[in-house]
Amino acid sequence: MDIVTLEVKTRDAGSAREIRSQGAIPCNYYGQGKENQAFAVDYQTFRRTFEKAGGNTVLELDIDGKEKTNVLVHDVDYDPVTDEYTHVDFKFVDLDKEVTTDVPLVAVGESKAVREEGGTLMQNRDTLTVKCIARIIPSQLEFDISGLDDFSASVHVSDIKLPQGVESVDDEGLTIATVVAPRAEEEEPVEAEGEEGAEGEEGTEGEAKPEGEGGEKKEEAKEGGEEKKEEGGE
Repeated sequence: MDIVTLEVKTRDAGSAREIRSQGAIPCNYYGQGKENQAFAVDYQTFRRTFEKAGGNTVLELDIDGKEKTNVLVHDVDYDPVTDEYTHVDFKFVDLDKEVTTDVPLVAVGESKAVREEGGTLMQNRDTLTVKCIARIIPSQLEFDISGLDDFSASVHVSDIKLPQGVESVDDEGLTIATVVAPRAEEEEPVEAEGEEGAEGEEGTEGEAKPEGEGGEKKEEAKEGGEEKKEEGGE
C-alpha cells in the first residue's frame, strides 16, 4: 500500500482565522490513546493530496519535520459560499488494526442496455463501506456493468469482487447500479377541427325543442286562466 506524506505544522489552537488568512487550513489530530493536537496545513498542498488520495487512503503526517504518524482524514469542513476547505480532522490509525471506512466505487465495462437501447446508467451508490486492517484499504473498488443487458438487470453489493482481507459492511442485496430506459415522447391527441363546435350546436338544438314545447303549453295555460277569470268576473 502506498502511503502519502503530508507536512503539517503545530499551531496555537485559537488562531484558526489567522491561519486561513495565510493560505493554510487549521486541523486537528486525535485518536485512541493519542493526545489531541492542533496543526496547520498548506491549503494547496492539502487540496492536491486530498483530491488524489480521498478519505480512505492512509496519510503519513510529517509534524514539523520531527515526528511522523499515520492517519485517515476523518472529517472535512467547507465554506458554504466558496466551498473551500475550512477545517480538517485527522484520526490516528494503526496500520495493523482493523478499521471501517468508505471506499469509492468505479464502474467498468460496457452495458448493452446503454449502448444499444439508449438507456442511462444510474449509479445508486458512490462508495462501499468496508472493514479491513488499515494497511490494505483499497483506494477504489470496481464493479462490472457488462451484465446490464436490459432495463431489468442490476448490479448489487454481492457482485463486487473484494480483495482478500476486505469485507463489506453494507447489505449484499443493496443495488449499486441499474440502467434506466429512455423517456418516451408523449404525443398529445389532436382534436378534429370543428368537432367541438358541432357537438355544441347539436346539444343546443336538442334543448331548444323542449323549451319551445314547454313555452307553448305555458301560453295555453295562461290564456285558459284568463278566460276563466273573465267568466268568474261576469
